[in-house]
Amino acid sequence: MPHPIPQQIRLQAGSQGLVLVYPDTEYTLPAEYLRVYSPSAEVRGHGRGQAKLQTGKARVTITDLAPAGNYALKITFSDGHDSGLYSWAYLYELASGYATMWPDYLRRLEAAGASRQPAAPDASPPKGKKCPH
Repeated sequence: MPHPIPQQIRLQAGSQGLVLVYPDTEYTLPAEYLRVYSPSAEVRGHGRGQAKLQTGKARVTITDLAPAGNYALKITFSDGHDSGLYSWAYLYELASGYATMWPDYLRRLEAAGASRQPAAPDASPPKGKKCPH
């Protein structure tokens, strides 16, 4: 059975997520969720078992949406990530699978000792420079 194509796609206020409207339901997918499950090779790898756990994406937003033919959506994120095309089937999989996929991602983060929060910038002075005190 083919996956449905959204009747409407719109950005959530503040570009924090994507709203997908289907004939029988509506889904709001957070930008962070879409980013960490990007279909790009950078995230998924080039083969089974090569996926790279995405960390520090809690504050990512969507900066641009563009259609890719009649089959997919290209999403650009505030961290500069813009590779990977979200096919209608993959968007529907992400939407309908959110209740299991998001907790799975959080479990993988915890198991890796990683965080959703971006790393704090290094506050130490550059090497070779002395602190002006």
